[in-house]
Amino acid sequence: MKNIFMSAILWFLFLGDLSAQDLKPVNNKQYMQITTVESVIAGGLGRSRMIITNADGTQKEFNLENLFSIAGINFRNIMDNETRILQTIREYTSNGWKIEQVTSLTLSPNDSGSGGIFMTRYLLSTADDKKAF
Repeated sequence: MKNIFMSAILWFLFLGDLSAQDLKPVNNKQYMQITTVESVIAGGLGRSRMIITNADGTQKEFNLENLFSIAGINFRNIMDNETRILQTIREYTSNGWKIEQVTSLTLSPNDSGSGGIFMTRYLLSTADDKKAF
């Protein structure tokens, strides 16, 4: 009787384990990242870039404008950067990529606040059958 009872319990646990495995989500996504680094170093001496890391690990790098020129903050450069970033995001989202997460940070390397960067990371995903371009 004990053997039958133990067999029934083991069989029940085995079936429960199989059904729990069926409920685990399957991640069929590819991920890529767009990183923008915008310099706030006075005089336009900083370097600003957009780096795109595709799902296959390949990277592309594009120049962005520095946020400051010799005369101070340069709003034309800010507008140019926004246009370039939005065009890039629009290109990927129109091809099936979805923005999963956006992370931003600022860094000021000195106490006077006269230098630093703004950095934003855009994590995108798509179904596994999509190809990076």
